Amino acid sequence: MAEELVILVNQNDEQIGLMPKMEAHEKGILHRAFSVFVFNKAGELLLQQRAASKYHSPLLWTNTCCSHQRNGERNIEAGKRRLQEEMGFVCELREVTSFIYKAPFENGLTEHELDHIMIGYFDKNPEINKDEVARYKWLTLEDVKKDIFENPDQYTAWFKIIFDNFYHYLNS
Repeated sequence: MAEELVILVNQNDEQIGLMPKMEAHEKGILHRAFSVFVFNKAGELLLQQRAASKYHSPLLWTNTCCSHQRNGERNIEAGKRRLQEEMGFVCELREVTSFIYKAPFENGLTEHELDHIMIGYFDKNPEINKDEVARYKWLTLEDVKKDIFENPDQYTAWFKIIFDNFYHYLNS
C-alpha cells in the first residue's frame, strides 16, 4: 500500500500540493485535516482513546475521530469515511468552523493543520477498529471540560485547542 498523502494548503485553505503524511509531519508543513464530534440524544460527546500503536499521541483521549482528507475528497465525505474506518458507523455531518494550529510532539513530529470541525449525531455504541481506537466513552461537555482541566496530559493537543477556542460551536 502506498504511503498516504496529505493535501498541502495555504492560510486560505487553497490546495498548493500533496506530500506524504509522515514527511508533512516531520517538516511541520501546513496541511488540511478534520475533526469529527459526534453527540447522542442525551447531549453526550463520543470520545475515543487513540490506539497504543499510533505514531503520535498514543493512548490519549480525543474527539470521536479525526484524520486527513484525500486528494479530491470533500470534507464531509472524508469525515464519514473515517467515522466508518475508526468507529464502525456513519452519520450525517455538518461543518461548523475551521482553524489553523501547530503542535510539536516529543517524537520530533509536528501537526500543522488547517482543521475542519464537523458535528454529527448517533445514538448507538460504536464498533471500534482496535487498530485505531483503544477505548471509547460518552461524556457530557461539562464532564469533558472538567476532566481536561484536571488531567490535561490525557488529551490530544488539537482536542484541547478546540475545546478552549471553539467550545461554543460544540455547545449549540
